[in-house]
Amino acid sequence: MRVAVDADLCTGHGRCYAHAPEVFEPDDEGYNAARGEVAEVAAAQTEAAQRAVDSCPERALTVRER
Repeated sequence: MRVAVDADLCTGHGRCYAHAPEVFEPDDEGYNAARGEVAEVAAAQTEAAQRAVDSCPERALTVRER
């Protein structure tokens, strides 16, 4: 699983790294540190990553196939 983080949509709510701290982390300003990138998600973390995607109020996270 890979998750794209849209830099324009991320507003720093922090739900992604609250649900999946193993996958996402905040930058110095509180935004997702992977903004504008595609994060690789380990198989063991896919459930947490999917919760993060589902909880993003701005829909800044998008699941991409490998």
